[in-house]
Amino acid sequence: MDGRQLLERVVATLGVLGLIAALPFYVSSGLVAPLWAIIVLLLIWAVLAVCSVRWFTRRPWVVLLLPLIAAAVWFATLSLGEHLLGWQA
Repeated sequence: MDGRQLLERVVATLGVLGLIAALPFYVSSGLVAPLWAIIVLLLIWAVLAVCSVRWFTRRPWVVLLLPLIAAAVWFATLSLGEHLLGWQA
């Protein structure tokens, strides 16, 4: 394994670990969001997780962006739900 492959593997691993770190935020959304919103959030997280596994070797730099996308989706969903739909803790 050369240096570039090692770097790509490390980058993809960091992306997967970041995505795993985002999971507790998605699960704990039940403190604010209704059940249907939690199910939708978990389905989005599952799609991102499947993408991270499929792209691990083909697109490792994109895998690194997936935790950022997961965080943005989670924050936007809860913020919009709070402001538009009246979700409260």
